[in-house]
Amino acid sequence: MPRRIVVVGVSGNGKTTLSGRLAAKLDVPHIELDSYQHLPGWVQATAEDFLRNVEAELNRADGWVVDGSYTAALRYLLLPRADTVVWLDLPMRVFLSRLLRRTIRNIATKRDMFNGNRQTIRFAFFAKDSLFSWAIKSHFRRRRSFPKLFSEYPNVELVRLRSPRAVERWFQAH
Repeated sequence: MPRRIVVVGVSGNGKTTLSGRLAAKLDVPHIELDSYQHLPGWVQATAEDFLRNVEAELNRADGWVVDGSYTAALRYLLLPRADTVVWLDLPMRVFLSRLLRRTIRNIATKRDMFNGNRQTIRFAFFAKDSLFSWAIKSHFRRRRSFPKLFSEYPNVELVRLRSPRAVERWFQAH
């Protein structure tokens, strides 16, 4: 049974949802990397602070489920310690429709995403590197870069899930 799981994928793939469910099922902490990267007021943490704070969280427990695809954290902290990586690689039509529904709900409810930060229409749709343009670009970038990155860690089991049904089947089996 895996005890140190990293869930990766672009926004809208369901990383946080799956990670929260897995952490509850395994009775281990759920670590959301966005909450360490995006400080109050959407200020970005320095690379050093981000890595130091994530490492401190990893050291608090024998097992954990981490969600987030930050390459520095993956390469230097997570993959050397993980036993399993779950790559949520759903079709673009699936993750974009989920992302749209979630974004509209977050804007309408003014949900605190982390550290007092709230989603805005401008950031989601109209900023130079809006949430949606970032998700689309990252989808293609990660499909190119993730296989090489994960191959550098042969002791970590890679589970690449490409449909919501596959995600649920994998979850039920673990």
